Amino acid sequence: MKRITIALASVCTIPLLIGTAASESTLDSTISTGNWIERGLEQISTERMMADIVELSSPRFGGRQTGTDHDRESAAFVADRFSVLRLHRSTASPPESRTNPLPQREWKQTVPVVAKTIQPDPFLQIEDRQPLLIGPDFLPILDSPSADIHAAIVFVGYGISDPAQNIDDYAGLDVRNKIVLFLRGKPEQYKGAATHADKERIAKEKGAVAYLTATGPVLSPYELRRGVTGVPTAFYAGTDGTHQLPGAWISTAAAESIITLATAGKGRLKDIQETITRTNSFRSFATEVTVRLAWTSLSTTGTLFNIASLIRGYSPRAQDTVIIGAHRDHFGVQGGRLFAGADDNASGTAVMLEVARVLASAPAAPKRSILFISFSGEEQGLLGSRHYLTQPIAPLTSTVGMINIDHAGVGNGRLTVGVTGFEKSVASEAGQIAGLSGKLDLYGFFPGGDHVPFKEAGVPTVTVVSGGVHPHFHQPTDTADTIDPEILKSVARYVLALTWQLANAP
Repeated sequence: MKRITIALASVCTIPLLIGTAASESTLDSTISTGNWIERGLEQISTERMMADIVELSSPRFGGRQTGTDHDRESAAFVADRFSVLRLHRSTASPPESRTNPLPQREWKQTVPVVAKTIQPDPFLQIEDRQPLLIGPDFLPILDSPSADIHAAIVFVGYGISDPAQNIDDYAGLDVRNKIVLFLRGKPEQYKGAATHADKERIAKEKGAVAYLTATGPVLSPYELRRGVTGVPTAFYAGTDGTHQLPGAWISTAAAESIITLATAGKGRLKDIQETITRTNSFRSFATEVTVRLAWTSLSTTGTLFNIASLIRGYSPRAQDTVIIGAHRDHFGVQGGRLFAGADDNASGTAVMLEVARVLASAPAAPKRSILFISFSGEEQGLLGSRHYLTQPIAPLTSTVGMINIDHAGVGNGRLTVGVTGFEKSVASEAGQIAGLSGKLDLYGFFPGGDHVPFKEAGVPTVTVVSGGVHPHFHQPTDTADTIDPEILKSVARYVLALTWQLANAP
């Protein structure tokens, strides 16, 4: 997680418009029949969702990096859509005897942040070979400081130094004024976390001047399931300023070439990784291979925007709230390349907006309130969702659940659903309502995403991700033409059914 000092800003509000009143009996009758949800599911439009994805992932929004003008413009886009949908209207005015602590309005939460951008034409060269290509061969870590370094490589295994477990990949090595190369992740036998930030901190403390990191050729079961490849992806290290080092994620092929040069062709990275995993032994070594890396990193101060809007419930349980969230931020323009973020997460944003549109057209309000939140800062350590929890619009004690939508447009046609705090039967019943019971893969906690802070705060969560491999994850190739409209439709149907179920459950 990127450690950025967050100064809490005041919550701005946009005035609300009140709609036409309806009788309580009409509302209860409409909800109890269950007929509307069937009609609502049929109202979902893939064309509207695809149009939103095309728009949000276009150069107009410049990759929507948190803290930039482009992200501010994408926030305005979402706010405008909320206004057009009139989510803030009430379809019924509750009797005076019933009080609702949720004011009906739209919200804009703002937080000062720092945006870092790798300027065009970053450079990385191994020995006197052809320079690596930005994108397929290497990507500077996005919050990396500027660099102009030429030094020898030291391979340090997984880059772990943990005396408590008698593991030290730096044992007997002098890495002062060197560039260290470490593998991503950790060996299976290692107990405990091995975060990238920890590895960078250790390298800095040991005297390294820069680092390279790469995915090893031997993938873990989790990596295989997620479709991890040897291609580098955009990534924030999340290291505090004290321990920052210039660093780059290089391809597996580039890492293998370094090992081949270092061992004169006698060693293979795959064999080294397998030995580390099998024997839990250290296989670190210094090399004579040199690497030149150079780039300029620009830091600018900006503002993070969370945009939220409410459909107010109408019943004695109206103070209870279901949250539907989706982050809209991505990586902007890095190294001269646009990271459009169509699947991640213009797709989730489009699904949220479409579900909001359909719910806003319902003939009656739900029993519980529904709060839609477009988060920013997810890619920089869940900044937007963590900020929301410091200033919750709906009290956390009356937040009955948070549904998070992320990566909703690519995959194998199945839905991956992670559930915490609810019985899995709740998630499976929503699948039956949506006609998707045969396409759900139900799990427990799903790591990573804006639902995590809510889970940590004790709020039940459901995470919805399109299943299967997402081959363009955190890469410039994540563009609108890779999105599958049928997958979008399935996700939207499921989220609508789940939301209606939670908002109207006894």
